[in-house]
Amino acid sequence: MSTQILMPALSPTMTEGKLAKWLKKEGDAIKSGDVIAEIETDKATMEMEAVDEGVLGKILIPEGTEKVSVNEPIAVLLAEGEKMGATPAPKAPTPAPKAEAKPAAAAPAPQAPAPLAAPAAAPKAAAPPPVAAKPNDAPKGARIFISPLAKRLAKEAGLDPADIDGSGPRGRIVRADVERAIADGAKRKPAAASGASGTVDIFGQPYKAQINTGVRKTIAKRLTESKTTIPHFYVSLDCQIDELLSLRKKLNERAEGEMKISVNDFVIKAVALALRKVPQVNSSWTDEAVLLYENVDISVAVATPDGLITPIIRKADQKTVAQISTEMRDLAARAKAKKLKLDEFQGGGFSISNLGMFGIREFQAIINPPQSGILAVGKGEERVIVKNGQMVIANIVTCTLSCDHRSVDGSVGAEFMQAFQRIMEDPLRMLL
Repeated sequence: MSTQILMPALSPTMTEGKLAKWLKKEGDAIKSGDVIAEIETDKATMEMEAVDEGVLGKILIPEGTEKVSVNEPIAVLLAEGEKMGATPAPKAPTPAPKAEAKPAAAAPAPQAPAPLAAPAAAPKAAAPPPVAAKPNDAPKGARIFISPLAKRLAKEAGLDPADIDGSGPRGRIVRADVERAIADGAKRKPAAASGASGTVDIFGQPYKAQINTGVRKTIAKRLTESKTTIPHFYVSLDCQIDELLSLRKKLNERAEGEMKISVNDFVIKAVALALRKVPQVNSSWTDEAVLLYENVDISVAVATPDGLITPIIRKADQKTVAQISTEMRDLAARAKAKKLKLDEFQGGGFSISNLGMFGIREFQAIINPPQSGILAVGKGEERVIVKNGQMVIANIVTCTLSCDHRSVDGSVGAEFMQAFQRIMEDPLRMLL
């Protein structure tokens, strides 16, 4: 008996997704566990595995289709030996009814008396009285009267003021007109819809629109939520990393090309050990309680074409620097290829963001909710410092901790940074 393959919910918050690619074609045999399609959620592109065995009889939703609702049928799976019968086609917009030509007999016959009401209706068919000119009635290039607030709202909504009817004096466009146009679904600027170049904004500035992906929208939503709802505070320390660099060089030479440990791998290990010493930072705030995590799971920011994603090194405190290096390299590669599994980037108790490879000396990172902290790591560089009363040159990296003040007090944040600094400056602690 045939069964329907439904659009899966690949994350707790997923309500719809894009059917990015079919990896099986109609007529292919399918076994339980086979990867049959790639689904793009608001966070990543994920593989969809078959639950049952059979033959892919009919694809109902073609690849590339966006906004496919969870639990919507996307294909039909046939049992062994079963043939495909009539299957409803995928949903498509119902075409508007076309006007049909009526037979000649239906037209008023010449000898039929004209309705008495017809002459009276004639005045109603007359042209309406002239109305005041509106901005979009003006010739191309003519001045458009619009209030500064309405202009800003129209720009943010991607609307062309020329497409908005003004209700103010002399047809001036006011805030209410823009809000009404948004509610009515007024036409957006061509570049905002297609990404075409060669258009200009309402100030005459040329631009090319880059359409926001689902991942980008999710990042924007979460970071806005973070900065507006979490009381951030920041503490910074300089770490002297000459011994760390020397140890890294020796380990990479000993590996003989089989692996290449980075400074960031040491940072991950040092953060994990510091979180063990100061567990209050490895936490999340809720109105009922502060959640102290038992495992040390480190989220590491990785840049992708769609924006940042944070794959997780699970139980980082229990892994060697070499294990962290191998795992991080694999996670970063699959993150950029949109091949991470759900549990590989959701969760984590603390985050690291490293911009040192871009030459950034120091910065402050935004907390990744619901976590309570994120460490911003700058570039390691030679600086002149005073040591034992003498000026010497040392390799220094500036690190800044962003904390949620609801769950992490200032003294606790400072204690964590001291523990982190001691481990970074005495890297043999990471090998014990």
